[in-house]
Amino acid sequence: MKKTIYKAGILLVLTTSACHETKAPETTTKPFIISDSMAKMIAIDTVKNLFLTSTITLSGEVSFNENTINKVFPRSSGQVIECKVSLGDKVTQGQVLVIIRSADVAGSYADLTSANADINIAKRQLDNTQNLFTNGIASERELNEAKQNYEKAKAVKSKLESTLAINGGKNTNAGGTYTLNSPINGYIVEKKVNAGNFIRPDMGDYLFTISDLKDVWIYANVFEDDIAKVKEGNTAEVKTLAYPNKIFTGKIDKISEVLDPTSKALKIRIRLDNAGGLLKPEMFAKVIISNQENTQSLSLPTKALIDQDGKSFVVVYNSNTDLKIAEVTVIKTVGDKTYISGSVKDGDKLIVTNQLLVFQQLLNTTTP
Repeated sequence: MKKTIYKAGILLVLTTSACHETKAPETTTKPFIISDSMAKMIAIDTVKNLFLTSTITLSGEVSFNENTINKVFPRSSGQVIECKVSLGDKVTQGQVLVIIRSADVAGSYADLTSANADINIAKRQLDNTQNLFTNGIASERELNEAKQNYEKAKAVKSKLESTLAINGGKNTNAGGTYTLNSPINGYIVEKKVNAGNFIRPDMGDYLFTISDLKDVWIYANVFEDDIAKVKEGNTAEVKTLAYPNKIFTGKIDKISEVLDPTSKALKIRIRLDNAGGLLKPEMFAKVIISNQENTQSLSLPTKALIDQDGKSFVVVYNSNTDLKIAEVTVIKTVGDKTYISGSVKDGDKLIVTNQLLVFQQLLNTTTP
């Protein structure tokens, strides 16, 4: 009897406890939707299937394009009286660069004066001989000699005038000075003369180099283990210390056939447009050469990646109401492109601006 009552008590307690047991709350999923205001804050880019690109980084320097420069030579020996420009100055076509006093120019003017006098004398002799010949006093031979002397005098004058024209023409004067003028619009990129310098006949060197700097050359050194990685036509990105956030893009247009005996490096040349005039000769440059490989892989903008807990993720965008997180594996990063494998495919759209904010919201869509 007592056992029966005891069992009944236990059953009653269990039944009572079961009646008061609280049910566990159900989890609810709140889908994340991009609002109209947030839609203005994000940017979308696309996954692409591209050939992998390898890069090498080289050191180089900016130089002027030697095909678009003018070297200004002295026309005659003498002494520099005044130099009107400095290294780096901008000059216009016809602008006076330097004034030179030359004994040769002064001598040419003196010879020209003498030649004019000889012409006048020869002309009078010719006229007199012509009159004598007409009156039967002078012979035909004497008339021909007078004509020849007159032509010779004119030839001497013509030669002296040509010499003066070569030495500057209207930019010379009888005092023996002449000017050198800029042949083009551009910049003084080399200057080898100052006031007071003497110019000797045996020098044979130029005084100025003028370049328009509309395009420049970048020379870079390639060491032996990287020679196979560079080819004419390869894309090159150039960065300078002066403009660290600006990238100049060009192509390799020439590769040397010999190595420098001192540095054991091969020199390559890259031509860059410099319409803005930002690049100056002798600037240090970092050159990144891109070379396309034969293997293809999915590529996405590097800025689309989200790194968390040692893994890489992207936010796939189908619409403002259809977004998902996808994990990817990074193969390699080349500049602003990253080659990946993972659960995305060619043509998928990714959020590339403020994607971390969207990523966190998607992680929080499931709340208790």
